[in-house]
Amino acid sequence: MSTLHDPTPSPSPITHHPSLITRQLLLLMALSGLLFFLGLGDMGLTDRDEGRNAEAGREMFESGDRLTPTFNGELRVAKPVFLYWLMDQSYRLFGVGEFAARFPSALFGLGLILITYLFLLHQRDRTVALFGALMLLLNLEILGLGRMALTDSVLIFFTTASLYGFWLGLHGEGRMRQWIWAFYVGMALATLTKGPVGFAVPLIAAALYLAWTRRWQDYWHKGFPLAGLLVFVLLAAPWYAAMLFVHGDAYATGAKAHTIGRFLSPMEGHHGTIFFYLPVLLLGFFPWSALLPVPLYQTFKYWLEARGQRREDALQATSSPSPLASGPSSPLELDLFAAIWVVGVFLFFTASSTRLPHYIGPLFPAAALLAASYWSRCLQDPTTKGIRGSIHLMMGLGYLLAIGFACVPTLYANYASKMVREFPLAGQVGLGVGPYVAATLLLFGMGLVGYLGLNEERRGGAFWAAGATLAGLVLTVIVIATPPINRFVIAPPQELAYAAGLNLDPQDLFIAYGTVRPSSVFYARRPTVFVPFGEEDKIREALKGPKKVMILLPETAQSKLPAEAVTLVPILKRYGYILLAKQPMVTIPEGAAPPPPPTIFGH
Repeated sequence: MSTLHDPTPSPSPITHHPSLITRQLLLLMALSGLLFFLGLGDMGLTDRDEGRNAEAGREMFESGDRLTPTFNGELRVAKPVFLYWLMDQSYRLFGVGEFAARFPSALFGLGLILITYLFLLHQRDRTVALFGALMLLLNLEILGLGRMALTDSVLIFFTTASLYGFWLGLHGEGRMRQWIWAFYVGMALATLTKGPVGFAVPLIAAALYLAWTRRWQDYWHKGFPLAGLLVFVLLAAPWYAAMLFVHGDAYATGAKAHTIGRFLSPMEGHHGTIFFYLPVLLLGFFPWSALLPVPLYQTFKYWLEARGQRREDALQATSSPSPLASGPSSPLELDLFAAIWVVGVFLFFTASSTRLPHYIGPLFPAAALLAASYWSRCLQDPTTKGIRGSIHLMMGLGYLLAIGFACVPTLYANYASKMVREFPLAGQVGLGVGPYVAATLLLFGMGLVGYLGLNEERRGGAFWAAGATLAGLVLTVIVIATPPINRFVIAPPQELAYAAGLNLDPQDLFIAYGTVRPSSVFYARRPTVFVPFGEEDKIREALKGPKKVMILLPETAQSKLPAEAVTLVPILKRYGYILLAKQPMVTIPEGAAPPPPPTIFGH
């Protein structure tokens, strides 16, 4: 009987070296802490989702209503409640500000890295665990999501924990089988974080895996599906039921539009071709995306060959024609699970009509598992197929990124005139040296990756060169590129909104004219009337009343104001934005301690 070569080395029983494992965990915590938390509150909230989410959490914190998310005093149905619960507690701990709004994302990003390390430590070995955790940390998408006040970092943590629990519960023995409950708990909390996608991602990956490997019977016996469904419903359903009971059609209609409607038709202009997520994966998971094509191909190829051979062996032994449906999993099977996870989630979001780069984030943990497993094999066997091509692909992607960064200043100069509506100082303020530093770093780093990676004796150093390049790139963005962008682009309208909020009483009006910036509500700490260009009648009506009125707008838009606004007094100006008011003075009430201002006010 012939045997099929399994490209994945069998995992040896974990030899406990507490000191080494502790050092690796400390390394991961320190590096994750640096990259997730460094300067986390130094940049103003970006519009639109960060501003909306942070303000919804602030309004929950201020009102004490833990059931109903609101934005600008109105029902917010775009996302479920869990992130706002986290922000509410973060505001209690740190005070209302950008750091507190982003803290849950950074914290769950750190948690994601640690659970991935521990999972791979149990399933493989310390080497694969360290590689996988670092690959999951050192990529642009996960770091970006972990530093923003969005739902995605929390969602990815729970969907990943859910699928790790599924694998451990299905293939574990004894007490390990209890991890199956994490499958259902993770799905429930993910659903409370971002709606149906929270259970769709784990179910798609798990169902495709069970169908491919014919392990449905195993799952029925080990997975407690009926009890698990009950756990899921008991955790996820009460909040949704309460919202339907309290808000009725107002909630149901809006929630349907932001879930089913988002999947069936593009929302807010977020669409693209069916190839949209290919460059997102290649660049978002850079530099490790270069290590994905070969293991994806090899895993499916080897598994198909193994299935054919085992079926033939089974027929020769006149036994069950599907021996894959029972017995312990092979080392290759975890790679297959990860490959199905990657492909299934990728195709699911490709099928959606609304497409955004961060949507495919839930597949990144599986991508890290595959890439780390492949890289470990390449170090053990330098002749592993595809490694040289993978190194060349990594270098090519890095050089393309370097060219892109180097071209940014030129592109900015050519298109600055078209950015004035969003960025009043476009063309007057340069981008500094940040893009050139990033380009230089990428060129040098990818050259080092090629020098080390194409040499079999030095190949191990290519991983650290690639990781250091990515870490350096992110630190360049945080330390060099972000401050000027924040100072001239993001902060100005937020500073003026903050000043307006200090000087208006609850019955007064604050109007944001021009481009809608949801973060204005967060900084003004009060309801805001958004008046887009073309709806100036709203300003005319507001000025007729006796209430105090303040209007925030780009300076270039003053000529578009109605004639009634000619008597308004300029109060403050900030890098292309102006704050107008009926009264000529701005005062800060004596003894009034404003909320801790964002770091941006220190510029």
